Amino acid sequence: MQQTMAKDQEPSTSISLDDEVLKIFAKIPDDLKIEVLHYAEYLLSKGMNKSSGVAIASDDIPKKKYRQAGTMTGMIVMLEDFDEPLADKKLE
Repeated sequence: MQQTMAKDQEPSTSISLDDEVLKIFAKIPDDLKIEVLHYAEYLLSKGMNKSSGVAIASDDIPKKKYRQAGTMTGMIVMLEDFDEPLADKKLE
């Protein structure tokens, strides 16, 4: 899909959006280009998941883990005298 973007103050001249992105990308330092690339890949996979329903395998995006109720059943035991006052706190 080819999109166009009008330059500031020049409505008659339009440049390809791809060309504009490449111009800006060329000015970015190499260490930041890696970050931009990772972010672009993330956006692409996010868009593909929503629009087409096709999942793109990516190890960079962690899957959300949900808690499951009842996994610690029987691991916590409360004593019978839990509500009783402590021995060192008793007033004499």
